[in-house]
Amino acid sequence: MDLKEEHILGDAVASHWYYRAKLAALLRTTANFAPATVLDIGAGSGFFSRALLAHTAAPAATCVDLGYLEDRDETVAGKPLAFRRDITASDAGLVLMMDVIEHVADDRGLVADYVAKVDRGTRFVVTVPAFQWLWSGHDVFLEHYRRYTVAGAEAVLRTAGLTVERGHYFYGAVLPLVAGVRLAKRLIAGEAPPGSDMKIYGGLTNALLYGVSRAETMVMAANRVGGTTVVVSAVKP
Repeated sequence: MDLKEEHILGDAVASHWYYRAKLAALLRTTANFAPATVLDIGAGSGFFSRALLAHTAAPAATCVDLGYLEDRDETVAGKPLAFRRDITASDAGLVLMMDVIEHVADDRGLVADYVAKVDRGTRFVVTVPAFQWLWSGHDVFLEHYRRYTVAGAEAVLRTAGLTVERGHYFYGAVLPLVAGVRLAKRLIAGEAPPGSDMKIYGGLTNALLYGVSRAETMVMAANRVGGTTVVVSAVKP
């Protein structure tokens, strides 16, 4: 979860349609996973780990992010939540990389580093922004190196030592809207300057966008056609 977007949304993160829908997609992706300790890489505030502790049987979570000023510990729903700048090894059964690997030059190396730190059988859920043709000032602002196709993201995970279980797109319903806005900006202003597309919407718009995306989680596993995000689940063999 990008700290820059958290700073923009502030306390509205938990109610924002985009993050609520991504959480719904994560909960559906992990619904059939056995309860497991969570290792959340590039976790920011720990939004996703907090939700998993609160809404699933996950017993504990560790958030790792170089942006933390210091290590600290909290509890969520009576369960331990640790915040660490780095770790050397983990017994986690579930690793989250929610919009993380696009931020580094060596995406395969980053994934492989954490594959080496966990046990066999550990599951990974990785999300990344979709389609290089959607590149915009939003990506520049967030300091992305690239965007991905499903096949491209799966290839990164395989070369990092994981066995891919499933890959698909998400936010397919809003893809035409996002593509239209970004194309219009290019036609009007040319190369867009760095700037976030993340905004706080009014209640009706926020509810509508969430409702559409939440409904999409029911069929997203079959979507290898298009969306603004790629979701891949994998396991360390």
